[in-house]
Amino acid sequence: MSVLIIPSMLAQNRSLPNVKIKTLDGKSINIQTIENDGNPIVISFWATWCKPCKKELNTIAEYYDDWKEETGMKLVAISIDDSRSMSKVAPYINSSDWDYEVYLDPNRELARALSVSTVPHTFLLNKDGEIVWEHRGYIDGDEQILYKQILKISK
Repeated sequence: MSVLIIPSMLAQNRSLPNVKIKTLDGKSINIQTIENDGNPIVISFWATWCKPCKKELNTIAEYYDDWKEETGMKLVAISIDDSRSMSKVAPYINSSDWDYEVYLDPNRELARALSVSTVPHTFLLNKDGEIVWEHRGYIDGDEQILYKQILKISK
């Protein structure tokens, strides 16, 4: 089941928290350093064990080049796989046709800071890096709802 989150006054224009995540090669980076030259950024929390997550990201991958070309957006996929399943992330990405930046949040520090309780959980950031929209869950067609939101805020 998909649950659409309508931005409330509290949810709008929240900035990303000052939290470190890991690159696939184990380096730490602060989520606040992720930028996209003033274009929209989609942050998608997912896990290798989450079928709806993989379906969502695989479906978006089919449109990703067109979306990037039209809106300048980029997608950042953040895995919440823990230490037991984290070793599956890189092989899964390598076998998928993803052109996304992928990071790891194995202790779920960023997920907790953004109140992510279930995956998939998707956030849309505007040109100023502020969260302007979020969505939990995935059913077929949700990617088009996301795309319409991206179009609303793209240059």
